[in-house]
Amino acid sequence: MRKIMTTALLSISVLASSFSVFAAEPLVVNVARLSLDMANKAAMATIEACREKGIPVSVTVVDRNGIVQAQLRDTIAPPVSLGISQKKAYTAVMFNVKGSQLSDRAKSPLQTMGEGLAFMAGSTPIQAGGKLYGAVGVSGAPDGMDDEACALKGIATILEDLEMM
Repeated sequence: MRKIMTTALLSISVLASSFSVFAAEPLVVNVARLSLDMANKAAMATIEACREKGIPVSVTVVDRNGIVQAQLRDTIAPPVSLGISQKKAYTAVMFNVKGSQLSDRAKSPLQTMGEGLAFMAGSTPIQAGGKLYGAVGVSGAPDGMDDEACALKGIATILEDLEMM
């Protein structure tokens, strides 16, 4: 009987010590996300930045998983620009870089394998306080660098709020 009790206590203590290893791992993961209001604010500010240049565009804001959170097409922006803006935003968040930094990959196998990717200028990730929140993609300007400049201005309108979080 004493041997059984000793074995049981030893087993319990080994089991209890293994729980402390698992306790070091977080049980949940907190993910930073933009609110709908912040995503809409960035999208509208992006449209307005391009309007100042006389360029009608479409803009898509995606979350950190590449899922659309806000999408706008200016009144006379080409309909095709909506889908392109989404692909640009998705690509920027998946690679966590501006679209202009990915143009050299346009001829890589990734372009043919990755459905929904657009390796071109016109998008930028939304980063603040060391966190990735998502990305903004823009399409409609004659040059992708104009699209990207508008995206940067749109993000600038929400960066201060994000930095405070």
